[in-house]
Amino acid sequence: MPTPPETPPMVSARGLTVRFGDVSALEDVSFHIRPGDFLAVLGPNGSGKTTLFHCLLGLLGYRGTIDNRARRIGFVPQIKTFDRSFPGRPVEVVTSGITGRWPGWRDRRHFDRARAALERVGAAEYADRPLAALSGGQLQRVYLARALVHEPELLLLDEPATGVDRVGEHDLYEYLEAYQAEHPGVAIAMITHDWEVARHHASRSLILNHRVIGFGPSAEVVTDECLRRAFGHMGHAHELGAARG
Repeated sequence: MPTPPETPPMVSARGLTVRFGDVSALEDVSFHIRPGDFLAVLGPNGSGKTTLFHCLLGLLGYRGTIDNRARRIGFVPQIKTFDRSFPGRPVEVVTSGITGRWPGWRDRRHFDRARAALERVGAAEYADRPLAALSGGQLQRVYLARALVHEPELLLLDEPATGVDRVGEHDLYEYLEAYQAEHPGVAIAMITHDWEVARHHASRSLILNHRVIGFGPSAEVVTDECLRRAFGHMGHAHELGAARG
């Protein structure tokens, strides 16, 4: 459940602006994430969604202000950006989330924590398989385990359901909801093209197309009017495809 409105935000962004040469990726974007929120970030391809996350992660320069009070941040990238020829195993990927280096395994404690995280997301049985042998859904579980292994206060997910079948997608949302239930106050922000997911799983939504089209409780923001203003047309979200925002 989201935290009451009077709770101070975990993340506040004001007037966030990012330009690449003459191209405006983000323009005067303001929003906040409170402890316990599940925020869906929606918008068409190229609307600045991934750029926004990179700003929150400190990977890009920007104008404006970001006040991020989360001490531990977990990040799940788009799996389609992963090089499947990379010679590693899931347990090593997860352990690198603890150590911050590759190869990640340094001692038995790290190894045990990585195995426990993989078991948590249903990936223990392929902890030692080559990454290249994993399906999209299996690889997504590995990345989720890596993000959760240090128990983040803020979890950022960039289109986590891309390339994942319906069963894997359902499992993903179950894991996220269970993690929030077990860790009160944890905030989740997820980029998605699927507004039905936003309506059913996210407590709040940010609809973006370089500028903020709508921000607030999903039931109030994810409307036909806001979606038409952002996407330019209506249709099922899965038909829009998934690409870097």
